[in-house]
Amino acid sequence: MSEREHVEATPTYIENKTYDEISVGDSAQLTRTLKTQDIELFAVMSGDVNPAHVDVEYAKTDMFHGVIAHGMWGGALISAVLGTQLPGPGTIFLTQSLQFMAPVGLGDTVKVRVEVTEKHPKGRLTLACTCFNEHNTLVINGTAEVIAPREKVRRPRIVLPEVHLHVQGAQYAKLIAATHHLPPIRTAVVHPCDELSITGALEAARQGMIVPILVGPTAKIHAAAKAAGESLDGIEIIDAAHSHAAADAAVALVRASHVAALMKGSLHTDELMNAVVNTDTGLRTERRMSHIYVLDVPPYPKPLFITDAAINIYPDIGTKRDIVQNAIDLAHTLGIPQPKVAILSAVETVNPHITSTLDAAALCKMADRGQITGGLLDGPLAFDNAISASAAATKGIVSDVAGDADILVAPDLEAANMMAKQLIYLAGADAAGIVLGARVPIILTSRADSPMARLASCALAQCFINNGNNGTSGEKTAP
Repeated sequence: MSEREHVEATPTYIENKTYDEISVGDSAQLTRTLKTQDIELFAVMSGDVNPAHVDVEYAKTDMFHGVIAHGMWGGALISAVLGTQLPGPGTIFLTQSLQFMAPVGLGDTVKVRVEVTEKHPKGRLTLACTCFNEHNTLVINGTAEVIAPREKVRRPRIVLPEVHLHVQGAQYAKLIAATHHLPPIRTAVVHPCDELSITGALEAARQGMIVPILVGPTAKIHAAAKAAGESLDGIEIIDAAHSHAAADAAVALVRASHVAALMKGSLHTDELMNAVVNTDTGLRTERRMSHIYVLDVPPYPKPLFITDAAINIYPDIGTKRDIVQNAIDLAHTLGIPQPKVAILSAVETVNPHITSTLDAAALCKMADRGQITGGLLDGPLAFDNAISASAAATKGIVSDVAGDADILVAPDLEAANMMAKQLIYLAGADAAGIVLGARVPIILTSRADSPMARLASCALAQCFINNGNNGTSGEKTAP
């Protein structure tokens, strides 16, 4: 190695070499291993979504039989050496010529090297630029011409932000795709009198998820459809004078076995649920009803369930048992055979002064005794320990649930609702929602829901009915 060759390091500063300091034969290099994230970041930055780089299935059939890097990924690495090492800060890029000799595949380690071959007047340099893989195969060969800096520059190295790549709605896309072979479910859409609710219901019908029966004031339903540019040809409409009447009529359709699910339209959740929980005419069972959010959270690697965020305000231990079981039952119908259930509190140890820690310990023991089945429970766990493996390790928590939870069970409705809304509005999560424990699943949507989240809520009910039962099979209807 030449005395003047600069090898890659991780200094806390960046320093250039001026034109006067540079001699022919000076060189610098860096080494980088190609990862999937590198390809995705380059595609996002450049807009180059050539399937040879980003479509695994297509790439298998291509001439290289696998995903390869964009050619200019290597060119960008050459630019990085020129701009940060040799000559370094202050360099003006003039020309670059590259020959791409061989592909760079995932997992390949590339050594990028630039070497000064000529010095010209007016600060100009010519540099040879090469990239070799770990097998010492030349993958890129070329030259660059630059104007080297005249003044010395020494600056602190900027710490780059951590990047988390997330395809919005990716988890929901998988969920919706999983329903394509399932028959649609007859669904009473309660008071669909605005554009969002009518469009959501009709799009779910077009996707083959539901057969909608629209329940509400006929004139308002037609007006909403017209405003949304939707046709109601072939759609059954049951007239009801107002939202309360629509809720009662929809519940009656369930009791008459005319529909298998309810879907909230443009009425308040309380209006719908008051009809559902009515002691004489509602849809109660021996299982307590509970609400379950299924969130697509960047950068969590799988759907995250949060319960109960809408029904039970301050649940006691018996109600929490049903809340947990409802969530486990839903997870089963979505293809999660043994969901990991984190019972949340503010701390991860049992504290007699914090009721939620006592409830968590009791719920775990109930699971040990078979009073809760089908899931793996642990608690109390703080939120960070439930979803972060590193946080759990720092606290010395040894658990199959900690850091990898599927289901988060909050101490009460306030905690669950705030936690879910924080993930939605601060972390960019999409949120689908469903109520279980009644005779039929109830699809709860919000005005803030994205179209994908609305479809995902319908998919939850479709999977729940077709892949299992409504969680109350064999339980007597409460009086």
